[in-house]
Amino acid sequence: MKNPSNKVKPVPGVETYRSKVEGHPNRCRPQNRPAPIREEMTLITKLDRRRFIALGFAAAAIASIPGCRSAAESHGSAQRRARLFFTTQGRTALINADGTGLRYFDCKVPDQVTWQPGPFLSDGRRVIFLSMEARRDGPGRPFAEYYHKTPTHLWLYDLDRDTLTEIAKRDRLAVFYTPALLVSDDRLLVQVVRDQGGQIFSMNLDGSDAREFTRLGEGLPYGLSLSLDGQRVAYHLASPSGYQIWTSNAAGAERVLVAAHPEHLYFGPTWSPDGQRLLFQDCLFKTDPGHDWCDLCIARPDGSEQRVLTEGQAMWFAATYGDPQNRGGGSNIAGWTHDGQILLPRKLPGTKVPWEFQPQRPDTDHFNRDFKPEQARGGVEICRLNPRDGGVTRLTQSAPPVWDFRASESPDGRLVVFCRAQTGGVPAIWIMDADGRNQRLLTCGFENKGADHPRWLPMS
Repeated sequence: MKNPSNKVKPVPGVETYRSKVEGHPNRCRPQNRPAPIREEMTLITKLDRRRFIALGFAAAAIASIPGCRSAAESHGSAQRRARLFFTTQGRTALINADGTGLRYFDCKVPDQVTWQPGPFLSDGRRVIFLSMEARRDGPGRPFAEYYHKTPTHLWLYDLDRDTLTEIAKRDRLAVFYTPALLVSDDRLLVQVVRDQGGQIFSMNLDGSDAREFTRLGEGLPYGLSLSLDGQRVAYHLASPSGYQIWTSNAAGAERVLVAAHPEHLYFGPTWSPDGQRLLFQDCLFKTDPGHDWCDLCIARPDGSEQRVLTEGQAMWFAATYGDPQNRGGGSNIAGWTHDGQILLPRKLPGTKVPWEFQPQRPDTDHFNRDFKPEQARGGVEICRLNPRDGGVTRLTQSAPPVWDFRASESPDGRLVVFCRAQTGGVPAIWIMDADGRNQRLLTCGFENKGADHPRWLPMS
């Protein structure tokens, strides 16, 4: 795809910014400030209020504007070291895995309050960003009725050329677009939310030729994952009958039900490295209305050979952290390693979270928890699970216990990034060798106010 930056006029008012490399304090401290907008996209359904996880984005170029970094930085692509995106206080940042090169993107496009990165196109150079205007929900404006009225925008950022391009503008169906999955370099699945409900549409990268991937009223699909050959999409469907795991072709047809049960909340399917299995999560939501914990399951893409890999709701599911002045969270998703093992945040025996869900009262803020640090116990460790024999290897251990989560393996398999938070504290980004050695702090985020959602950049 050619970059059309020489055919359009830059948008005025877009500036560049680069931070100084920050220091590495021993811990990240909660700050006395209003709670920030959560870094993950959230979405409400008629079934309940699970957090929406934006796993996929896609885009095409329509109009380019100057980018988000300083002119002093090289635009060349010769250096492809291990690098990560992360989000902090509504910003997106980039850092090398060795802790150098920290900078914050500051794309001063008018009215855009938060920015977060999505996946890369096949060239490994262009990445999709989602920006969001000021939220329309708030006091007197319930989340379920007003959040989807918040305008969002999709952008294509070229890391080498430092250009930012708004995309998916043609024939727009609603103000609220959430990119769901990039199925090719010229086709994407987008979640479109309107007053009557949410759907997934398949559309060209410029937003045209929108076709229904799901139909209104059948439930909300999200947590989309593309098979290695690009032919099948796995997702969970928040349906009137419960949260279910499905697969379909890239157009939404040829559906196969993988897992469904009225007493189980199935969530977050991901394909194994060999494409032969689906990993997904199983929350017993009737006894755990806050969705704090879950087990891990595995099955063939046709639903056969399904089995539960853990027991006792061993994995931390609904991550919550911070204090009443600076809180946040978002669903954890277990991840595959290159050799077919699984990384998960595994709870210690007797663990209890400091943010207690309150099922007896209406959920008006999509959080609905009370902060009770005095009742918190235990913590969470990053573990490696062998799905073949059930063996578990502890990669992180702390005394006193902390809350380790969001682990993912680097593209070359050498490193693992994860988040770590103390009880009542905001998370920081940590990194370690794949075997758990050499654990070190990368960043506590902007002004030491917390960092979350680390994402590896392609290395090839």
